[in-house]
Amino acid sequence: MGSNLMTPEQAAKVLQVHHLTVLKLIKNKKLRAIKLGRVYRIRESDFDSFLDKHYS
Repeated sequence: MGSNLMTPEQAAKVLQVHHLTVLKLIKNKKLRAIKLGRVYRIRESDFDSFLDKHYS
C-alpha cells in the first residue's frame, strides 16, 4: 500500500475551497474517497485524477 491518504480538509486547502465543498464532491461521486468509520480519506491518486479531469 504505497498510496498516501488525504483528509477532505487537506484537499480543500489545495483546491482553495471550503472542506464542506469537498464533502459534497465526495457525496455526489465526483471525487472518489474511502470512508473509514465516520471520516473520509482521499487517495492522492484519486485526487490527482480528479484534478486532471476537472482542472486541465
